[in-house]
Amino acid sequence: MEDQSIISALVLGLIEGLTEFVPVSSTAHVLLAGHFLGFESPGNTFAVLIQLGAILAILSVYFAKLLGIALSLPTSVESRRFVGAVLVAFLPAAVIGALAHDFIKTVLFETPMLICVVLILGGLVLLWIDRMPLKPRYHDVTEYPLSLAFKIGLCQCVAMIPGTSRSGATIVGALLLGADKRSAAEFSFFLAMPTMLGAFTLDLYKNRNAISADDGLIIAIGFVAAFVSALFVVRGLLNFVSKRGYAPFAWWRIAIGLAGIIGLLTFG
Repeated sequence: MEDQSIISALVLGLIEGLTEFVPVSSTAHVLLAGHFLGFESPGNTFAVLIQLGAILAILSVYFAKLLGIALSLPTSVESRRFVGAVLVAFLPAAVIGALAHDFIKTVLFETPMLICVVLILGGLVLLWIDRMPLKPRYHDVTEYPLSLAFKIGLCQCVAMIPGTSRSGATIVGALLLGADKRSAAEFSFFLAMPTMLGAFTLDLYKNRNAISADDGLIIAIGFVAAFVSALFVVRGLLNFVSKRGYAPFAWWRIAIGLAGIIGLLTFG
């Protein structure tokens, strides 16, 4: 295995963890960085499989809360409603993702220019949303009604276009539907668990014959890097967006999108 592949996997894992839970599109960052690093992964599997590290970062941070919810399910209506809301929100992405998996991976993931354009458009949408005089009606993720959760789940499906951002789509949808900035980000965290785990499982199954022992080590390196870097993001993001909003992420998206377009036009 080349040292360059190990370094690339480490860099891409760090990028995945730092960008997965903020509305900048981790997939876009990993795919674009991989493109310019000359990093190749069968079926772009690496970008999806290292997300498991980010999932475990959420689980470790929210373990106590998740355990409390699980233990209280038999007796707590609130806990059952919350779990139901997350599952209902996950359902649209599960169905569409399974049906359109091959198209997404072989067409959309292979179009760097599309990714850059979508990054910029998503940044403009975030700026618009961040400046709207929204009046939140929902401040606690455990009180989201099922109808709201399902609509957020539909919004999440837009993120199947690389560059959109799964967290960005769910957060923007939640904000427009009446959630406040903090709870919108937190619900995106919880919705990420079944969504990313489902994408990981499906991608692993689809590419089980294309992954070699060397690929396994590369994926493991990216996985660990994603886990460590995601820990820092998950622990600090809620307070950050409560104070600063989403405009900093919008400007970042626009800058990366423009830089990507310039790079593609210059270097190919």
